[in-house]
This record gives sequence, C-alpha cells and structure tokens, in this order.
Amino acid sequence: MTNRDFQGIGLPAGMLEEATNVAPTAIAAFLEGPAAHRSGEVYFSDIVNNRILRKSPAEPFASVFRQPSGRANGLLFDPQSRLLACEGNEFGPNDGHRRITRTNLDTGEIEVLTDRFEGQRYNSPNDIAARSNGQIFFTDPCYGDRSTMEMDHESIYRIDPDGTVTRVLSQPDIQRPNGIALSPDEQVLYVVDSCPVEGGNRKIWAFYLSAEGLTSNQRLIIDFAPGRGGDGMCVDAEGHLYIAAGISRPRGPHETTEVPAGIYVVHPGGRLIGRIPIPEDVLTNCTFGGEDLKTLYITAGRTLYQIRTTYPGWVVHRR
Repeated sequence: MTNRDFQGIGLPAGMLEEATNVAPTAIAAFLEGPAAHRSGEVYFSDIVNNRILRKSPAEPFASVFRQPSGRANGLLFDPQSRLLACEGNEFGPNDGHRRITRTNLDTGEIEVLTDRFEGQRYNSPNDIAARSNGQIFFTDPCYGDRSTMEMDHESIYRIDPDGTVTRVLSQPDIQRPNGIALSPDEQVLYVVDSCPVEGGNRKIWAFYLSAEGLTSNQRLIIDFAPGRGGDGMCVDAEGHLYIAAGISRPRGPHETTEVPAGIYVVHPGGRLIGRIPIPEDVLTNCTFGGEDLKTLYITAGRTLYQIRTTYPGWVVHRR
C-alpha cells in the first residue's frame, strides 16, 4: 500500500468515459450480488425481501426472477452462462437455504451444488467466483445470528467439476471472508476479509491459485481499517480491482468515517487509483456488463446504479 489518502482521493483518472455520472437504474430494499448476462439483463439479490430481481435494459423497472430465493446473496454466471447463487442466512427467520445452487436459464432447472460440508450446514454463503475450468469458489461467513452456526469456522470452499467440495482457506489466514473475485488470468484469488468487530480485519488479500485450485503466497492488497472495509468486488480486463467499501455513518465503535462510501479502484499491486462516489451509505457489490462490458453495475442499499468505464470488465462467461 503506497497511498492512504482515502478522503482526498479523486476520480480514477482516464478510467471513466467523459461527462458520465453514476445514475440509478433500479430501486428495491437491500441489494446485493449483481450479475450481468450477455443478453444485457442484470440479476441481483434483494436479501430483505427474499428474492432475486432481474432488470432488462429495455424496461424501466426491475421484475422478480425468483421469490423466495433462499435469502440469495452473491450471484454469478458460470462459463456456460448458468446462474450460480449463494443462498445465505441473513435478514430472515430460518428461511435461508445455506447452499450453492446453479440455474439453467433456458430450462429453469435448479441444481443444488452443495448444502453441507462434512455433514454440517454452511453458515451463510456470501459471494462466489468461477474459473473457466469449472472450479467454483465461495465464501461462507456469518454476519447474522451466530447462534445458528453449526461450524466453528468461517471459510472459503472450492467446488470441483466432479462435485467434490474442499475447504481452501480458513482461520487464522483470514478472519471473516466476504467478497471474492479472480484475476483475468485466473491465477490470483482476491478475498475481502471484513470482520466488523473492534480491531477486526478490513483487508483485501491476494492468493496465488494453482491449476488444482490450491492457494499460496498470501499478500495484502489494501487495508481499509479503521473504516468500513470492503464488501463485494469485481475486476476489469486490465486486472484493476473495483471494491465496494466505506460508509458515511458508522454503525458502531468498530468502524469510522475514514473511508467514504464508494467504489475504490485499486491496482493489483496495491496502489489506490481512485474512488467512484456513490450516494448511498452501504455499498455491497459490483459487476461489469453491457454489450462491451464497459458498464459497471453497483448494488448499494436500495438502489442498483450504473456508470460507464473506459476499460472493459472481465467476467468468466464472456472471456
């Protein structure tokens, strides 16, 4: 980390189209996990209302794709453009499915990829990343009622193409895994480690990822402490990270206003390039979409935003 001026950082120079501004594109309740299909439709989770919404470029409002959603959180299209969903366990009384599913949009078939590890239910699957070789990685923290935890750890797992599930990262290497993303060459796994307790991690980690899906060479990308750390993130084709982080009104003594709310653009080497300010207090996630992959979609509070970028994004189903 060579730049810590979170308050004074400006727009990421040369990385946004001229005369472009972040504009609302849909409004709901508590939005998360956007995923943009090659058709132009954007799918995103409304966790509080237990549904997945879908926004078409041709329509002024979003429509319900699935309700109930099993408290779906992070969404992603896999290399075959099937919709992966982290069905979590937050904002609801025991109706979170706590599993990973895959939906074929052509047939509507929903396949459960995993709902337990070593006989125990997951805590609350949060975010997901996929490789072109069929490997899937997902985070499993617990940000809600911790009395529901059957496990004594919060970890990151890999699902192999044959369905085998392996725990690849856990404590003490990470504290509480949240957002997850891959570099464009699929050889680096980025992890948001966001533990909302006093002194908890607010870090973005990078791990080398072997062909077999094993992690090594942990290194720090950026540390947002003592402000609100990152939530979700995405990457562009040049490898820059776009991280949803910051807050305007602290939610307790565990965080400060040192990190204003926005999308932080960070070089993979750790240099802070700039911040895209967002007029919402709690940003959750982002993804690239549009015909040219230069539309950045951002979920924040009750609103889905979009802004045009100069670099195209990287997503595994459109590599």
